[in-house]
Amino acid sequence: MSVQPQPQPWPESVPEIAAAIRAMYSGRREVPLAVRVRDRFGELFADGEFAVAFGQRGKPGWSPGRLALVTVLQKAENLTDRQAAEAVRADLTWQYALGLDLEDPGVDHSVLSEFRSRVVAHGLEEKVLDLLLARLVEQGLLESGGKQRTDSTHVISAMRHLSRLDLAEEAVRAALEALVCAAPHRVERVIYVPSWSRRYGDRIPGWHAPVSKAKHTRLAVDFGRDGFALLTAVYAPLSPAWLRELPAVQVLRRVLVQSYTRTLSGGREVVKRREAQVDGLPPGQQRLTSPYDTDARRSVKGDLLWNGFKIHISETCQAPAQPAVGTVGDAGPGRRNAAPRPNLVTSVTTTDATVPDNAMLDPIHQALQRRGLLPGEHYLDSGYASAELIVGSLKQFGVALITPMLRDQSRRARAKEGFATHDLPYRLADTAGRLLGRADEHHLEPLPPGRRRQDGGHLLHERLQCPSPRTVEPVIAGRVGIHGVQAAYVRA
Repeated sequence: MSVQPQPQPWPESVPEIAAAIRAMYSGRREVPLAVRVRDRFGELFADGEFAVAFGQRGKPGWSPGRLALVTVLQKAENLTDRQAAEAVRADLTWQYALGLDLEDPGVDHSVLSEFRSRVVAHGLEEKVLDLLLARLVEQGLLESGGKQRTDSTHVISAMRHLSRLDLAEEAVRAALEALVCAAPHRVERVIYVPSWSRRYGDRIPGWHAPVSKAKHTRLAVDFGRDGFALLTAVYAPLSPAWLRELPAVQVLRRVLVQSYTRTLSGGREVVKRREAQVDGLPPGQQRLTSPYDTDARRSVKGDLLWNGFKIHISETCQAPAQPAVGTVGDAGPGRRNAAPRPNLVTSVTTTDATVPDNAMLDPIHQALQRRGLLPGEHYLDSGYASAELIVGSLKQFGVALITPMLRDQSRRARAKEGFATHDLPYRLADTAGRLLGRADEHHLEPLPPGRRRQDGGHLLHERLQCPSPRTVEPVIAGRVGIHGVQAAYVRA
């Protein structure tokens, strides 16, 4: 697939389609999304923005900008590739948005998956969102500053849940199938095909693992021995080196390392299941959960356990616009209603499920800074915040984090042992000596080790960079906005 040496702009919709659209939606019927996108934004995704993912030689393919819009509409309407390709051929609203004529044959459904693969391979995953946000900025619907909020949610991987026993079996099966396809004659020489076919053929629906713990362990060890035997044959000196590079073989090697131990005892090989308390397990971010989706990970958040990914979404959260003084209108004498700005998504970031929220705050701010959409105030839940990030975000990006602090989850805190802030006989004061209230009223923890002692028994926090002489932001609805701390504890 290639693009034209000089990508052409999208043509205007043919008069027949435009007239039909106006006739169908001239009354009070809601105008479809595809029509509204074309009327408001015109050519939203130019071909030149995706030229790096396509060659300059060969037969020209379909417009990559149009394919990007088809992908957006497909996801908005929850269509499969075949349904989206059919909509391009048969839906007048899509033809209007794409600038196609009535005789256009459309696109084959396989082109859509190829387009997505090229976009991912060339690192253009955020290109569509970048172009859309840039157009929204041009139209005055977005700007830097203001308020934004970010939160994360779980994404469940579209695959069957696998236990440790199932994972070992499926890893051996996947590697065996890949080797049979790549080098069938080699496989016949190293394994007894009938026996392996019975064990690793298609799984019968309704298959259940043995209930007996001894049989369960024996079956798991059998899978491990088969896996090691397969890898031994693949890594043998006479085996082609390229067999080791097959993705399924590499996945099998990782699964065996995380699930089994192999030792020599009395001159013979001993394969055992790896136990967490005895042998240890790999950390969660490195532990595979399926041989067919090597990016998915298991994670837990509160009482929720899932296998898949995590997505972080940022959006504007502006308050409704206040009526402005102007000409007489429906809002009353001498006032008019200002058009409210919609709340718009400004950043979408996907990670594996094990990445903590606070590890993604800086990448989110960097993405917003690249787009020129950094907020003035960023509202977050406690999973994103830390003292270091609160100070660093203000210093590096000029963004004030409005967030509750994460609760202390240590054993002592859960057992309610030791002291809390409300147990300390201190009151908060600024550097001029003005009392601001008890320490616990401002959600501030006692001074850390290394604190400085002043005359009169004063204990002073280490001064942080503060853009104004105000020392502590007020507590609003239980959330503290800290622009910098310059306060001292004095004895009550």
